[in-house]
Amino acid sequence: MNYQTNHLSCLLLLLMTFASGFAADKYDRYYENLPVEMAKVSPVVIPQNEVNIKDFGGVGDGLFLNTDAFKKAISALTKKGGGRLLVPQGVWLTGPILMKSNVELHVQKNAIILFSPDKSLFVDPDGKSTRCYPGIRATKQQNIAITGAGIIDGNGAQWRPVKRGKVSDVEWKRFAAIGGEERAQGSLWYPWNVKAGYPNIADTPEAQEKKRADLLRFTECENILIEGVTFQNSPRFHVHPVNCRNVIIDGITVRCPWNAQNGDAIDLGDCYRALVVNSTVDAGDDGICMKSGKTKPQALVNGCEDILIQDNTVYHAHGGFVIGSEDVSGMKRIVVRQCRFSGTDTGLRFKSGIGRGGKTQDIYISDIVMNDIADEAVIFQCDYVDRPAGSSAKKAASVDAAKAEYVPEFTDIHISNVVCRGTRTAIRANGIEGFSCVHGITLSNSTFIYTEAAAVIDAKTAQLELKDVKMVKDGSKL
Repeated sequence: MNYQTNHLSCLLLLLMTFASGFAADKYDRYYENLPVEMAKVSPVVIPQNEVNIKDFGGVGDGLFLNTDAFKKAISALTKKGGGRLLVPQGVWLTGPILMKSNVELHVQKNAIILFSPDKSLFVDPDGKSTRCYPGIRATKQQNIAITGAGIIDGNGAQWRPVKRGKVSDVEWKRFAAIGGEERAQGSLWYPWNVKAGYPNIADTPEAQEKKRADLLRFTECENILIEGVTFQNSPRFHVHPVNCRNVIIDGITVRCPWNAQNGDAIDLGDCYRALVVNSTVDAGDDGICMKSGKTKPQALVNGCEDILIQDNTVYHAHGGFVIGSEDVSGMKRIVVRQCRFSGTDTGLRFKSGIGRGGKTQDIYISDIVMNDIADEAVIFQCDYVDRPAGSSAKKAASVDAAKAEYVPEFTDIHISNVVCRGTRTAIRANGIEGFSCVHGITLSNSTFIYTEAAAVIDAKTAQLELKDVKMVKDGSKL
């Protein structure tokens, strides 16, 4: 018996070592020929146990509410030391899902996890959070994975406000059919008092709007794998690791309507050691975005460091690759390469403002192809002001340099081998007078075909070095 037990233990250890080595080899290739030395991601290893959501009373008929089934299944796996929760074919209606350490949520190809339109299911019963629970959440966990080829749908139309100027008459009538309430002289619609009868969760439409949460948010977690799944239609941001370490995002799809309010696709907030590869985005706000908030002394991670982004496609988004607007705790050693942006509002977007800024440095961007860019192919903006739905337009206020806090600084940023055909403005850059906000920027060996302006650079506040950069106005003889 002892021999058999020891033999089995050795076999399991060997299998786990082999799996770990295979995963490491899978991602090692992305770290070849990097322009800067950075720490590599490590594979996420999940125990071999497996359970099926059906075994815990789950029903995938689109009617049954599976919140308890998910909770029981994850609890059962946790008691076993972790493993895979299999979600098979079906439409799995549910409330929020709380992930635990060493658990993998595996959504099969013909499976849809659909979050309930009943907002009351997502309210924090303890009242500790001003926002509702995300669809999928985890806090201070290790070794968690979301995998498969299925769909995770946030039912976002039941949450998001809609701006009249961003939809057609036909679409506006569809929102009106849900019920809701128009504000701001009919220019803004809120999902309030909906005809389906789901209760409101705040006293006003505006207050309820502020409770919108992300589709997936992991906070202070370590060793995360998000692979293969489609995330769509979030109430707010879609995939949002925050203060996390060792994050792998591989081959996912993120999609929502082009006009979805705050419909960011992939946001890495204060993450260390992350890899984003082979993914496709078609979203309502920023595409692949780096954010960094104010330093939290006890947080697992502050700032964004050692992040590699490669072989991704962004269709509609406010920006293909974006830094900001929050970058307070700083960013360094970020590499973006071999990506394509087609139909984004801007291509490479660096945005921040007084009160939201920090130091962004050691950024290397190369081998980017773009077409059909509505505004700027490359933009540096240091007077960004957040404009939530329903707010009046605001301009950046003048700032006393002696009193300014959290001032943005974009420096040591190197962009090369970019080809863009079809953009209104090739390059735009503006800093802030009295501050050194945009400097040490190089752009080389690139071609931009534009319709209105080649380079709009404020020489007083922004220093960019252009080398072997060709700019051709669309319609000129090529």
